Amino acid sequence: MINIDFENIATDKSVRETLQKAAETAITESSAEITIVVCDDKFIQKLNKEYRNIDQPTDVLSFPSNETDLDDGNRYLGDIIISLPRATTQANEANHPVEEELAMLAIHGGLHLLGYDHLTQSDKQRMWEKQATLLLTLGIKMDNFSGDDQNYEQK
Repeated sequence: MINIDFENIATDKSVRETLQKAAETAITESSAEITIVVCDDKFIQKLNKEYRNIDQPTDVLSFPSNETDLDDGNRYLGDIIISLPRATTQANEANHPVEEELAMLAIHGGLHLLGYDHLTQSDKQRMWEKQATLLLTLGIKMDNFSGDDQNYEQK
């Protein structure tokens, strides 16, 4: 199950549908639950400062959990936090729809929850290949994403 919450953000139904579909694609091999929070830059900056000691907004943060619900046995992978203003800016800069940027960020965050990372070049290559494959299942090519973090460079 995928829970989608909006923190300090007003948006339309298409954003929820895009995130739902992307998150389902990312965790398809896992029967787990996640939460996606779509927020403003102020909210994500506060989290980025608190958990990463970086006092600036970012596009996406992932908080792994990997807990199991004792009642139903479902695994809870964790939370993905996405800044809608940052996603909108990045989409405009890359000249593609905001929905594609949101899908990429949800998949990227979901892969982090599944244990993927990009700290080394080989890990980054593995994660980028998986991310590109998942985006293609949604009909999105990854060749024009850049993100606000050098680790997201893909051009």
